[in-house]
Amino acid sequence: MEVSNQTLEEVRNFFAKDLYAKQSDFYIEAIDDHYAKISCRLSDKHKNAVGGVMGGVYFTMADFTMAVASNWQEPGTVSLDASISFLGVPKSDTLISESELVKDGRSTCCYLIHIMDDEGHHVAEAKFTGFHKR
Repeated sequence: MEVSNQTLEEVRNFFAKDLYAKQSDFYIEAIDDHYAKISCRLSDKHKNAVGGVMGGVYFTMADFTMAVASNWQEPGTVSLDASISFLGVPKSDTLISESELVKDGRSTCCYLIHIMDDEGHHVAEAKFTGFHKR
């Protein structure tokens, strides 16, 4: 499925209403069929007390990626369950998350969210089960 720039801009405008994601500096880079790619340039506000990236940044980024991937075509999907594994630390100051649809059923769906730095080092993996409120 090819997505026009106009559609991408419409999706960005719609999800700009997600103020927490906006304040976290998450940016929608790309969308496709049940797919989203999100970036985040890290700054001091993303760091924990020892200078690392706060775990909540990874989780929120994964949650937002799943929300965009599962809702931009047909709104109404919410998370039922989620888990995350922290795999490493970023080697650069930009995070990238991408969705992978595992299953899209009648009432539920499953997504894997891969989070890496912009050099390709994997830093976290999340799994989301969603419910379609259609």
